[in-house]
Amino acid sequence: MNLHLLNSDIQKFIDDHLDTDVSTLLFKGSDFETVTTLEIVAQIESKLKCKNKLPTWFATEGIYYPNKLNIEQTSSETAAAYKASVLSGNRIIDLTGGFGVDSFYFSKHFNEVVHCEMDAELSKIASHNFTQLKTRNIETQVGDAMALLKTRDQKWDWIYVDPSRRHDSKGKVFFLSDCLPNVPEHLEVLFRFSNHIAIKTSPLLDLKAGINALNHVKTIHIVAINNEVKELLWLLEKGHQDRIAIHSINIGKNGTETFEFYLEDEGENESTFSQPLAYLYEPNAALLKSGAYKTLSKKLEIHKLHQHSHLYTSDQILNFPGRRFKIEKLLDFNKKALKKEAFQKANISTRNFPESVEQLRKKFKISDGGEQYLFFTTTMEDQKIVVVCSKIDA
Repeated sequence: MNLHLLNSDIQKFIDDHLDTDVSTLLFKGSDFETVTTLEIVAQIESKLKCKNKLPTWFATEGIYYPNKLNIEQTSSETAAAYKASVLSGNRIIDLTGGFGVDSFYFSKHFNEVVHCEMDAELSKIASHNFTQLKTRNIETQVGDAMALLKTRDQKWDWIYVDPSRRHDSKGKVFFLSDCLPNVPEHLEVLFRFSNHIAIKTSPLLDLKAGINALNHVKTIHIVAINNEVKELLWLLEKGHQDRIAIHSINIGKNGTETFEFYLEDEGENESTFSQPLAYLYEPNAALLKSGAYKTLSKKLEIHKLHQHSHLYTSDQILNFPGRRFKIEKLLDFNKKALKKEAFQKANISTRNFPESVEQLRKKFKISDGGEQYLFFTTTMEDQKIVVVCSKIDA
């Protein structure tokens, strides 16, 4: 950590060159004796990655940035703030502290936060930034987190783990047993120090695979931002053997969509089916990840078009965790019907359909965009159709 980078003149240079092509700076060389051009460029690249992902860090003076890979791997502020909002207590230990974004948001809900990090340089950076962010209740510790847990030998309200998904020989991994630390292997030890464990995992981890790998899963939060699932948060409670609650959350620009259910109920519920009625609904990404297809139909009293289409319909407009559309017309899927409509521009989606969006655009010469939405899908009677819609704003 080169503290000379925090010099006011160098900080101004970094801010003044955020929009500069870094190759130009590398060619020119450094204007400062105490820092290299590579160090300045690294700060610029990492700071730029924080502009939208970590706006609080980006806007705070005197922040020191690690390499851009650390920024890429950290939680966004939006995701961190959500995670912290569902945990509470007096003391929490973050076993995989990293750049410190999760710890920072935990500090708003807990009196005491301990940030553990194996990388001494990254720990020092996080500690410096906590001071710049005027956070006083975070203690930073360097070293192996499992060893630190045993050394301190005290109880925590929560233990938080975000296992590294980069394996030395396997590259990027998703199964919990391949991550570091191997949480399933350490669960028995972790439960000695807390009755509550929160684990962040890849959004690609299958829910059943995660449940099979972990013990005492009480709640799973599926966190999407702007309709892209970013992470899964697993909440474990020692001794919990009851039903598992699933919370699907999609945090968007116009608000947050939520849908909650018990995983076991999905196997007991049944969907109702219908031909397209007045309105069409497309579940958001978090809901699709949850697999609550039958539960959604029952709870909202809404009909599916087909068992595998995952599109819903109703006669009356409903609040829905996803996109809503007014159905304008229905077309049989054939060249004659589509040629007659002469679509030149439209937003195309496919659900339970044999051809891809790219194939359909090429076949019918339809460019992307405009106000019309075309859903190529299959009905309950296995008929291929095109549902022509207009979007209903949230």
